[in-house]
Amino acid sequence: MMRVPSNIPVAFTPEDIAGALRWRYATKSFKAGARIPSATWAALEDALVQSPSSYGLQPWKFLVIEDTALRSSLKPHSWDQSQITDCSHLVVFLARRTIEAADLDRLIQATAEARGLNPEQLAPYRGMMEKDLIHGPRSAVIDRWASNQVYIALGTFLTAAALLSVDTCPIEGFSPADYDRILELESSPYRSCVVCAAGYRDPEDRYAALAKVRYKAADLIETI
Repeated sequence: MMRVPSNIPVAFTPEDIAGALRWRYATKSFKAGARIPSATWAALEDALVQSPSSYGLQPWKFLVIEDTALRSSLKPHSWDQSQITDCSHLVVFLARRTIEAADLDRLIQATAEARGLNPEQLAPYRGMMEKDLIHGPRSAVIDRWASNQVYIALGTFLTAAALLSVDTCPIEGFSPADYDRILELESSPYRSCVVCAAGYRDPEDRYAALAKVRYKAADLIETI
């Protein structure tokens, strides 16, 4: 049997992970006023920072909306969902509108600094990104590509929250155009992509007690 290398930290058992993911659900009603502890929230912010992305390019930003008045102004453009105002922390996931040479240079510089390299050593990698994202066919659908990366970060956030017993609700029921207007993003390199509320479920939320509906693994997973 294959053994886990000793340098890999194992903080959760397989049962822990399965239990956390079965426990989580798209929380419809948050307990207003129940705040996520600062250390827990710091871990969730770090989960966002550590999220993987294609090429490691990280074409995103994450707006944490704490201002209650601002949340109230966003709520009507979020199908009037109570999660917007009642959750502990509201995150608006932003995607890059375009990918430009400066974005590639930023990553190359950060990589060189982190790994003690000369940026020139990374020229082939930069050229590959430029060929694909700026001059290649993918450049025509770069908005979709950037959105895909943001959803990877969302998945990382949801999973980390579940492991920390924090409730979440990913929200696509909102008007990105109105969010961009209210958050003054219209002239920004970033646009609103998806929203996630985080906090603690209201004990009266009836959705928490409903059976989770998932297809059987045998119907979804095929080994060939």
